[in-house]
Amino acid sequence: MDAHEVNRVRAMLALYVADVFASVPRKDQRAKGDCYLRGLMLDGRRKSIQAMASRLPDGDEQNLQQFVNQSTWDPVPVQRRICERMLPLIAPTAWVIDDVSVPKDGRMSVAVAPQYCGALGKRANCQVAVSVHAAADTASCPLQWRLFLPKEWASDTGRRTVTRVPPEVTHREKWRLALDMLDTLAGWGMRPPVVVADAAYGTNAHLRAGLAERGIDYVLAVRADVTAHPFEEQPVAPARNGPVGCWPQPRYRHPAPSVTALAAGLAQDAFTTVAWRNGSRGELRSRFAAVRIRPAGKAVERPIRTAASAEQGWWDGVLPDCWLLAEWPEGAEAPTDYWLSNLPADMAITTLVRLAKVRWRIEHDYRELKHGLGLDHFEGRSWPGWHHHVTLVTAAHAFLTEQRLAPKAPGPASPSTRSSMHSRTP
Repeated sequence: MDAHEVNRVRAMLALYVADVFASVPRKDQRAKGDCYLRGLMLDGRRKSIQAMASRLPDGDEQNLQQFVNQSTWDPVPVQRRICERMLPLIAPTAWVIDDVSVPKDGRMSVAVAPQYCGALGKRANCQVAVSVHAAADTASCPLQWRLFLPKEWASDTGRRTVTRVPPEVTHREKWRLALDMLDTLAGWGMRPPVVVADAAYGTNAHLRAGLAERGIDYVLAVRADVTAHPFEEQPVAPARNGPVGCWPQPRYRHPAPSVTALAAGLAQDAFTTVAWRNGSRGELRSRFAAVRIRPAGKAVERPIRTAASAEQGWWDGVLPDCWLLAEWPEGAEAPTDYWLSNLPADMAITTLVRLAKVRWRIEHDYRELKHGLGLDHFEGRSWPGWHHHVTLVTAAHAFLTEQRLAPKAPGPASPSTRSSMHSRTP
């Protein structure tokens, strides 16, 4: 947005800030929030505090630095209010779990460490944040963020003190952070229609089990080497030879094949052409098959007692079943992508495909958040500063999304909204 466009929405932004930042106790802090959001939305290559202050007529670098890095305002109520406004507006098809990395120099930025950096496609010094987004074909919005704290930070008292990491914060795996965010949102009375994630999350059987235990439906991408038994395969219960009350666990006759092998073994007529949305070059379509399978592996092959087996005092060895969705594009030598889903057995393949493919909106989100709104331009080093900045970026993104979706009052084109109009597939 240029300066004219920012001024054109000043009145609407003031009302938005008054509502979303109502929990921030001081009037001058809310005014700084309004100023920071205008700085994020205003055109400019860098969205560091110094750069934004130099572009704003009322920009005061010292005040903005204090507001973001030293002020004690709580970002959580602001995040909750954004969710309360955005979920009804977006009417999401799914919530998407993802993460974003920000390359960093040095070792004193909070949670920085040598780790895989998706932004660079290799291992590098960076920060990583896990996020949950509400997504539909026409719009999406971050709902929650968690900064991933690498193991080396768990006991590094010096860096924790300097960067003001709260004592209760310790290292947690990314999949656990994702479940933590879903639990936080559930505590606010917000529940996903279905959860979607890429293979970095979907391959983790503990995440799938955590979602199932919470009664949450999912469509999760998995790696090609994930193993599963065919739906119809039954385990063999070995003879009982041990003491009374001790039953040997049933075993399957054959090792579980990979999902690649299961998909490749399907007849060609099992794959059908499905279109999932309209892209910039027309309708997006490919060939898919959906079959019921029983995921295997040590993480899932544990005693799960049914009512019948509980009466007998032993596990019958039958693993829970789910969908395997496989994509085999026309002309490809083999299937290319795989998803597992616990949606009901009568679910249409068109629904499975559309949910599996909804993650494209989140890639769009990250481009908007990073390149248009300066998500990765924050130069502060502290835990509170990072959480303040990411909350303000989310607020700016949500405001622009509201303006764009407002009936009969489309918002101005901007780096974060300019190319985001897509038609919903019938």
